[in-house]
Amino acid sequence: MLFVCVTLAGCSSLNRDSLKTYVPEVVQGNFVSKEQRQALSLGMDRAQVKDILGTPLVTSLFHADRWDYAFSIRRQGVAPQHFQVTVHFKDNVLTAIDNGDLPSEAEFAQRLVAQFQNTALPRLQASPEELNTFPAKKAPVGDNSQSALPSTYPPLEPVSR
Repeated sequence: MLFVCVTLAGCSSLNRDSLKTYVPEVVQGNFVSKEQRQALSLGMDRAQVKDILGTPLVTSLFHADRWDYAFSIRRQGVAPQHFQVTVHFKDNVLTAIDNGDLPSEAEFAQRLVAQFQNTALPRLQASPEELNTFPAKKAPVGDNSQSALPSTYPPLEPVSR
């Protein structure tokens, strides 16, 4: 009976967060920001688009004039993020850009931060009245406002005879 009571008491001290399994962060694809999208303009050639957006995640032999940039990330404690940009070419010239709502780089970084519950922070300042409630610090005996360091130090190496 004693063993059962001790075991149950140990289980009650555990909280739900201590039993969660580790979930690794999964990042796939190329993140395309709002700033990168704004740098694109119709009439650019493939090399210029590749310089701005990087290598496309998906290129198809059946759709040689289409590049897909897909990005997804799953991070524990944060909602999954999914973004997609598709660029279309005709005769190696950019003719169309399809994308959803893309965040700026700063907005994306803010989205990746886990939102914790706001907890009240302790007040780290004391009023003069509160400081006066503490006892005054006593000066060491024999202190004449001089440094507490000795005036001479012992030698670091033994003195030769």
